[in-house]
Amino acid sequence: MSCFQLSSFGERFAGPTGIADLMTDLSEPPADPGSPFSMLGGGNPAVIPELEAAWRAALADIAGGPDFPRAAGAYDSQLGPSGFRAALAGCLAESCGWDIGEDNVAVVNGSQIAAFYLINMFSGAFADGSRKRILLPVVPEYVGYADQGIDPACFTGRRPTIDLEGDHGFKYRVDFDSIKIDGSIGAMLVSRPTNPTGNVLSDGEVLELSRLAHDAGIPLILDNAYGLPFPGIIFREALPVWNEDIVLCMSLSKIGLPSLRTGIIVARPELIGAIGAINAIASLATGAMGPGMAEPLVRSGELERLSREVVGPYYRAKSEKARAIIAHELEGLPWRVHESEGAIFLWLWLEGLPIPARELYLRLKARNVIVLPGESFFFGLEGEWKHSGECLRLNYAGDEALFERGLRIMGEELRKVYR
Repeated sequence: MSCFQLSSFGERFAGPTGIADLMTDLSEPPADPGSPFSMLGGGNPAVIPELEAAWRAALADIAGGPDFPRAAGAYDSQLGPSGFRAALAGCLAESCGWDIGEDNVAVVNGSQIAAFYLINMFSGAFADGSRKRILLPVVPEYVGYADQGIDPACFTGRRPTIDLEGDHGFKYRVDFDSIKIDGSIGAMLVSRPTNPTGNVLSDGEVLELSRLAHDAGIPLILDNAYGLPFPGIIFREALPVWNEDIVLCMSLSKIGLPSLRTGIIVARPELIGAIGAINAIASLATGAMGPGMAEPLVRSGELERLSREVVGPYYRAKSEKARAIIAHELEGLPWRVHESEGAIFLWLWLEGLPIPARELYLRLKARNVIVLPGESFFFGLEGEWKHSGECLRLNYAGDEALFERGLRIMGEELRKVYR
């Protein structure tokens, strides 16, 4: 039976994409079901016992209390539950000193759909006849953005400068000389900490990008899914930054609730109203269970405490251990790891890799090791950049023994290809 004919939209979004490959790897059975499986791809956070206990207690309170019918049995606002939005605004006003209220906050069904709304609100065709794109100040950037534009040419990216650090480290920095904003740019977009690299833009870099956005009359969309004040997966000195030129995206995923799909947008009230209108069309309403579980933890300050005292230190220790494993298993090979400043990934640069990163990914996948090849993260750039085929993203949040196994097998494959 032949397939129905799809529209251009259908063909584009039903076709192969980097993010679809990522999610397929998370759900597919391993190549060899009888052998251990090292899942170093995907974005699943770690299961942290103290955090899990807090969520179990919050869920039990809802399940056994009077709020259960509203949390599970009724549609909520297209902007998200009012109590959670007010609690979050109060938390951010108190802990960060921001002048915001409930009307600055929208809750949507995951940060992925938040990015879809925002990318398409500020790119593509405009009423004045112009077409605009989203400027990525630092590429590589999150693979989940790459195919979200209804206009397939919605991104324009800029290469970073690269600082080499010691024998095996490096760091990307914003190349401000390459950032020229004209009428073809509808918004800027950057993640902090950055997925995939773990890079954390300095406060000064963020403020300079914000200034450029202000001068151009466009928003700076700042993806804070791993940032401050929660989940707090940042390992360097940094301040949470927001002003009226910034659209801040947050999430409950990396603080333990990825399956409840709770994304948060902090922005000017008029933009929040527009988000609510779009959300009503695309999602009808926002799920209330995630916000309902989080609201008492936000009001009491417990979510910030867990982020500061448990989550951040937990991932810092895992990052340091993972880097030590890489150093041991890849000894003698030409490798560098991006400075680990946050998020739950390590970004591996295999200098002079004789095969594309995607081919290495396929070789590792055949041996029950899943990583993410770098090519998918370098979108919006003009021209070829050999560096893009020399990088891998590794998730270090899982089992340490399986991470070590994966790196040992990677070392074996790399010694073959470099020889």
